[in-house]
Amino acid sequence: MFGRKGLDTPVAVRRAAMDLLARREHTRSELQRKLRQRGAAGSVIEDELQRLEEEGLLSHERFCEAYVHARCQRGYGPQRLREELRQRGVSEELIERTLDSPEWDWESLARSAFRKRFPEGIAVEPRERARQLRFMQYRGFPGVPAD
Repeated sequence: MFGRKGLDTPVAVRRAAMDLLARREHTRSELQRKLRQRGAAGSVIEDELQRLEEEGLLSHERFCEAYVHARCQRGYGPQRLREELRQRGVSEELIERTLDSPEWDWESLARSAFRKRFPEGIAVEPRERARQLRFMQYRGFPGVPAD
């Protein structure tokens, strides 16, 4: 009798969605997946998510801005963020608009991420320089930043 209570009413689905949104911003597809995992019916999910969007409580713009901000703080660049946002169901137009915002100084962020990982600076040896380049590409930056 201690099992999970099913999400069989619109009120329960809305409450579960609001609980998830209170923790962090979500995309519509993330909320759909999480609500289905909790046992909600597809038609009820769609109706409630539509209402949340209309009320401004579910917003891809807010999600995108919050996600980019959080990942930039951890040293990730635009190429990696672009792919991560695509995987989360954010539209190409919104991704580009967010990443092209003057708010983000990608060169400065690249230098900062590089200096944090390689305080000794740009390597002279080709093998080490290739390792530095791979690190920066993994982080989502196009290359080793020039100082």
